[in-house]
Formats: sequence, structure tokens, C-alpha cells
Amino acid sequence: MNPTKSFTSSRLYTLLGATRKARIVSASALLLAVCAFGAAGVAPLAPDAADLPVKSVAQDLELPNLSAQISALEHDEQKFVHEEKVRAGDTLAALLTRLGIDDPAANTFIKTDKIARGVMMLKSGKRVQAQTSEDGHLQWLRATVIVDGQDAVKNIMITRKGDAFVATEVAAQLERRVEMHAREITSTLFAATDSSPDGTRLPDTISAQIVEMFSTSIDFRGDLKRGDHFNVVYETFWQDGELVRAGRILAGEFTNRGVTHQSVWFQDPASKQGGGYYSFDGKSLKKAFLKSPLEFSRISSGFSMRVHPISGNWKQHKGVDFAAATGTPIRASGDGVIDTVGMQSNGYGNMIVLKHWANYSTAYAHMSRFAAGLKKGMKVSQGDIIGYVGTTGWSTGAHLHYEFRVNNEAKDPMSVNVQAQAPLTSAELNRFRLVSADMMHRFTLLRPAGTALASR
Repeated sequence: MNPTKSFTSSRLYTLLGATRKARIVSASALLLAVCAFGAAGVAPLAPDAADLPVKSVAQDLELPNLSAQISALEHDEQKFVHEEKVRAGDTLAALLTRLGIDDPAANTFIKTDKIARGVMMLKSGKRVQAQTSEDGHLQWLRATVIVDGQDAVKNIMITRKGDAFVATEVAAQLERRVEMHAREITSTLFAATDSSPDGTRLPDTISAQIVEMFSTSIDFRGDLKRGDHFNVVYETFWQDGELVRAGRILAGEFTNRGVTHQSVWFQDPASKQGGGYYSFDGKSLKKAFLKSPLEFSRISSGFSMRVHPISGNWKQHKGVDFAAATGTPIRASGDGVIDTVGMQSNGYGNMIVLKHWANYSTAYAHMSRFAAGLKKGMKVSQGDIIGYVGTTGWSTGAHLHYEFRVNNEAKDPMSVNVQAQAPLTSAELNRFRLVSADMMHRFTLLRPAGTALASR
């Protein structure tokens, strides 16, 4: 029998599947395939682009009247925008001249208006923009001013309104950036921050924060050694591509005499507490008292017996004298409340006494003046400026007399056993680890390849 002629319906069922469901699915698939091939067979082909008709269109265009435009420009008042940076020793007149401003009324307004006077407080290197007319009359002037002693940054805008001027100020919208740099000590800390192996000079405020951050572990007056090095990560704030100010150090790593000290800033977003610096295992680095109330100075007289420089008597010197120039800022060595502030008649001169927790107190004498606004009962925080070095009272030269007292009895502040604050809670520690991991990664990038971390 010819096998091609024995293709029966039962054989077809067998090929489509053994069950009814399988035969339905198979038949549907076969039908869709036939339709697809049929559609492909009858679909028309796209025409060749070369066979498409081409039509040329010609149109006369009317040229603009250049003479009319030039005439209009000649009758319009021209305006010019200038930009200059403040130079060291600049006067207002010199700055306005470089800006192309020849306008006595504008000069007078800036000197007399409360807001506009901020332009005269600009520091060297700051940018000023102004628009003038052809004859040098000021149309508007814009500058950015940093409020001394604060983080506030404001934009000052002076605008002409007819024959008068109006000055306004608004808070600046700043762009925050994070920078990181490495430095090696060759002579002093400030020499290292001024050097620029990577093309960047560290801001003075960052140098001061480095001292404050590690002052409880490193004596920057005498502990630094050639070859010491540090890494620092800090924030900066910019406006229109110009650096406005440096912010806070976010993390620091300082290797002094082979020992590495690390610190990372953490402010828990889940609490209303202020932030602080911590070691990478989550322990607070804020000590009970600073080792020195002055950032840079030398000890001219320690806690010991001596001949008094005025009376000539052999007696106990119940404090430590730090020699420094008149006007050097004096910091509160710990959190406390002002117990005494004013001139004393017992030889101390201008003096402040701070009461701390339990039975601790500290005294600061021979000040030239006090920080503004201080009064008895006011709270101060560790590191706050409370006064300035002087030579008032029984003093033969500018210095700070510093006393550390326990139950009102003077103790040697250099031998005080400082204690750290309480560590983070478990919940805070989990959030802290996210911050510290990012900073540790940055430190790894800053270290030379193959450099191992010194012990700490």
C-alpha cells in the first residue's frame, strides 16, 4: 500500500495530539502560521527612493533692512556689564572705577544705606558684578557677603529706580560640594595647608578646625614632626561657580609620630541633638576639657613653685601661663556656665570663671577684653570664644593665665584626666556606620598605594 495515500483522519488526530486540549492548541498554532505566511506573501514592497518625483521650488526672500536696524541701535541707550574681584587694600572708589561706574550718587548711596554698605565689607578675592550705562551711571550691582562669625551668606542687589537707588538682600542659594585632600608636614601645619601638591590651598577655617579636632590628642605647639601627614574631607559652598565659603570638616585623619588619630562628623538625623566628632568605632571624641584654651601658643610658666615676677616672693603658681600676642582668641576649655566676668582687684585683671558639671571650674585671667554679649549665668560650649589675650592686672607681658579648679582648689590642668562622652546607642550606631564607611573609603583613596594604616 502507498503510504502517502493512507493519511486518514485518525492519523491527523494522532499528529495533532493525544488529547482534545492538545489538538486544539496545535490546530490554533497551525492556523496562525498559515495566516502569517499569507500576509507576508501579499504585502507590497516599499517604493525605491530613486523613483520618487522631485519638485524644485524657488521663492524670493526679502532681505532685512540693515540700515533701519543700525539706526534703531544708535538711538537705543547701550548698557554694559562688568565683573571685578575685590583686591587687597581696595577702596570703594577704586572698586567702582574698575567696574566702569562714574556715578557720585551711587557712591554716596552705598556708603550711607544700611544694606548697601555690605559691599564695603567684601573680602579680597570676592566677585562683584555691575551694569552701567554709556555714561557710567550705575543700573544695578550684585555682590555676595558672608556675615562674620556666622554661616549666613546673603546676596546684596543695588538697583536704580529712576533717579534713586534701592538695596535688597536675600539669602544665597548655595551649591554644596565635598572635597578631600592629603598633606604632609614639612615644617608647620599652616605651611602644609598652604602648599598645593594637588593645586589646592586649604582654607584657613579648615586649618583651624584641624587644630580644634585633634587638640585633645595632639599638642600642635610641640608634638608635630617632619613626615607627619594628614587626610581631610570637608564641605565647601559655591555660587555661580565661585567658592563662597568652606564649611565643616566631615572627616579627618592625622598621623603624628607614627600614631594615627581619626575623626568623623556625625549628626543623627533621627534626633534633635547637635552633631559631634567620633572615632570610627562610634566613640565620642569630645573630651571633658581641651588641653589648651589657645590654638597656638607656648607655655611660659607651668603649675609649680616660682619667684613672682612682680612681688619677688617665692610662691606656688596655681595655673599655667600661655604666652601669646595681644588679641589672640581664648576658647572655653569645656561646656559650662559663666560664674564670673569682669575686672578683678586681686591681680587677675579682666577675668572669666566658668562653672562646669559637678565640682569643676576653670579660670581665664589677664584678658584684654571679653567676647561680646557675655554675662553671668550664660551657657557656653567647649571651643566658644570667650575673650582675647591681654596683659591686664598684675602682668608683665601679654599672656593667658589659665586655672583648672576642683572644689575651688587649683589643680595642674596638664595632668587632668579627661573623659569622653557616652557612646552612641545601638540604633544611632547603625546609622553612624553608613557615614563612617563612606569616609573610610575616601581615606583609602587619599592614601598612597601600599600604605598601611598606622595603629590607633
